[in-house]
Amino acid sequence: QVDLVESGGGLVQPGARLRLSCAASGRTFSPRAMGWFRQAPGKEREFVGVINYSGLFTRYADSVKGRFTISRDNTKNTVYLQMNNLKPEDTAVYYCAAATGTSTNNDKLSDFRSWGQGTQVTVSS
Repeated sequence: QVDLVESGGGLVQPGARLRLSCAASGRTFSPRAMGWFRQAPGKEREFVGVINYSGLFTRYADSVKGRFTISRDNTKNTVYLQMNNLKPEDTAVYYCAAATGTSTNNDKLSDFRSWGQGTQVTVSS
């Protein structure tokens, strides 16, 4: 199975930027759609966005659309989440996940089989 490791989280003030990285290893021979999810304390894990296998297409949750951008570099087996204009409501543990499919139709928890351990993003003034 694919092993995923997130990095880049931290403590920032509202309006700041962060770029999260997700490095993949293991079964990376056939690229799959990659998703970003987040989970705040006491809340369910929430879909943030997804990028298709090639990086050509992306789709985002309404709460982050226009502020977050997902990209990937398959030569480096890495997917990124660029987060701009961060808000306190963005505070959560952010997870990357590998989907079973290849398209941006993958957006449910059940669509993803491999998960990273998460990286903490805290937005506070």
